[in-house]
Amino acid sequence: MHHPKITFIGAGSTIFVKNILGDVFHKPAFKGAEIALMDIDPVRLEESQIVVSKLMESAGATGDIHCYTDQKEALKGADFVVVAFQIGGYEPCTVIDFEVCKKHGLEQTIADTLGPGGIMRSLRTIPHLWQICEDMTNVCPEATMLNYVNPMAMNTWAMYEKYPQIKQVGLCHSVQGTAEELARDLEMDYSDLRYTCAGINHMAYYLTLEKKTESGEYVSIYPDLLKAYEMGQAPKPNIHGNPRCENIVRYEMFKKLGYFVTESSEHFAEYTPYFIKPNRPDLIERYKVPLDEYPKRCVEQIANWKKDLEEFKQAERIEQKESHEYASTIMNAIWTNTPSVIYGNVKNEGLIDNLPQGCCVEVACLVDANGIQPTAAGKLPSHLAALMQTNINVQTLLTEAILTENRERIYHAAMLDPHTAAVLGIEEIYALVDELIEAQQDWLPEWI
Repeated sequence: MHHPKITFIGAGSTIFVKNILGDVFHKPAFKGAEIALMDIDPVRLEESQIVVSKLMESAGATGDIHCYTDQKEALKGADFVVVAFQIGGYEPCTVIDFEVCKKHGLEQTIADTLGPGGIMRSLRTIPHLWQICEDMTNVCPEATMLNYVNPMAMNTWAMYEKYPQIKQVGLCHSVQGTAEELARDLEMDYSDLRYTCAGINHMAYYLTLEKKTESGEYVSIYPDLLKAYEMGQAPKPNIHGNPRCENIVRYEMFKKLGYFVTESSEHFAEYTPYFIKPNRPDLIERYKVPLDEYPKRCVEQIANWKKDLEEFKQAERIEQKESHEYASTIMNAIWTNTPSVIYGNVKNEGLIDNLPQGCCVEVACLVDANGIQPTAAGKLPSHLAALMQTNINVQTLLTEAILTENRERIYHAAMLDPHTAAVLGIEEIYALVDELIEAQQDWLPEWI
């Protein structure tokens, strides 16, 4: 019997590997799966092997596990390719993204999706994603890529353009994760919710968000959410126990727009021009915007990982509860022909009518043995599509920049970023981009 082969590119991200493969080993069809772990850091790779080996044994998985520092070798014969890495790492590149922007007067919260931080991350990342696509074309052309690398929209768009033959989907946990948060805010069971959602990654909206009543009917929970917010009963404290991240921005935007957005308040604050402005500490305080959140989070995660690693090394068994990530659901649906529905980032080919065709959108997708089949969402409410377009402008120009090796388009992408344009003048934007490129030249393609 042929067992599936799962290749994990960026396997040094041990906690993420643990969560994804922990889910996979819960699936009976994957108990015998072959696992290929690949990373350029042999120390992190060895740490992941220790954790995954104990995870497999604890779950009763009987497949083989192999480690590689050679990407192409790791990909040979793969059925599924999970991609999760950060080119340039927290240090030096993320630190540079934040420090240089702050020097030029631009404050950020996460900086992994849009703005100068997202732009630089995509320029560092896309060439490596293209190399994975090239290697997959040569050694596992029928494999499905499950991409978790940010900035999701720009990365996915660039791969679709250059390697249209690769079966791929961009994955995020914001759709299902936010729905769980909102159920928690209303102190209701998440399983009683149903919803439809569409948009772009980190800026998709619940077009419908309903709960099941005792009579079996479904009614919108939007009135309940508004009432709970006005009465101070929502949002509840951060679901991850992070006291810096209060969910005020999204609830305030919900009041104005009438629809709830899928990505967190700390993310959303920097996709728009409304919340982070020079000499406006009142806005930061009013909306509880956690500036420099991502660097703080990285420092905490690195410290926690050292502690967790020692515990994993000492433990005889590593148990893993199923998470809400989509990867294992997709693999199981394709491998066993068990139909499932996930939300994925895919090419807009008639899926959302009032967003540009060809851009990357996030919509519901049917998954079975035929692969990932996106479903059409039709026309979005015009004000939501207009807000998304401000982000798509940046994605469009950056994707064009790297596809055509046009350095000038990098500056244009930064100029069109809503937050950056609200804070800096044109010459200041050019100077900022110049300094970011100079500081990260060792991580960027030569043409830049």
